[in-house]
Amino acid sequence: MTMYDRSASADFVVAADWDRGLSWLSHPRETARRASHAVVADDGGVWLFDPLDAAGIDDAVAELGSVAGVAVLSAYHARDAGAFAARHDVPVSIPRWLPRVADRVDAPVERFDGRLGDSGFRVRELAPFPGWSEGVAHRPSDDTLYVPESLGTASPYTVGDERLGLYLTQRLLTPRFLLDYDPERVLVGHGEGVSREATAALRDAVENGRRRLPRALRENGLSQVRAAATAMLE
Repeated sequence: MTMYDRSASADFVVAADWDRGLSWLSHPRETARRASHAVVADDGGVWLFDPLDAAGIDDAVAELGSVAGVAVLSAYHARDAGAFAARHDVPVSIPRWLPRVADRVDAPVERFDGRLGDSGFRVRELAPFPGWSEGVAHRPSDDTLYVPESLGTASPYTVGDERLGLYLTQRLLTPRFLLDYDPERVLVGHGEGVSREATAALRDAVENGRRRLPRALRENGLSQVRAAATAMLE
C-alpha cells in the first residue's frame, strides 16, 4: 500500500460528520490516511484545517457555510492549503512560529499567535525537538481538540486496542499537556477522529503510550520512518 498518494483525488470519503463540522479523506487507501477538516466557527464561517483537495469537496464544505479561513497547523501539512485559499479568496493562516509552510503555499499568508481568527480555537505550540513543529488547537465552546501530528488513528500510529495512538517519538517524549483537555471529540491529521469517549481515548494514549513503545517499535517503526522520510523530502 502507498504511504502517500500524490495523484489528484477523484472523490473523497467522509471520515466524520457532526453538526459543526466535516472531516474527509481524499485518499482513503493510502497508509498515512491524511485527514482534512472543515469546522463551523463560533461566528458562523467555516475554517479549513490542513486541507487536501478532492473532486466535490467544495460542494460538501458549502453545505456548512462560506469559507472564512484556511489554517495549517503542522510544518509538514501545507498540502493543498494554497489552492483552497485561492478559490475562496482568503489567506492561509499559519502560527507565527511554524516553519516551512509559508514557502510551500501559493497564496497570501497571515501569521497569528494563540487565537485563530474568529474560529473559537486557540492554538498551542508543540515542538518537542528540532524539526518537529505543530499547533494543537482547542475550542472550549464544543470541546473540539485537533492534534495534527502527535496523535493519529491511521495504522502507523496505533497498536493493540488503542483507538488513538501517539506518534512513535511522542511515546517516548509524552506530551502530557494534552491531559489538560477533556475533549468531546479529537480530530487528527492522519486517520478518522474519535468522538466516542474521546477523553478516555486521549488519556489512554498519553498515559500508556510509553509502556506500549516496544510493541509500537516492532509493529510501526519501519512505516513511521518511511512516512517521516517522505514528508521531510517535500
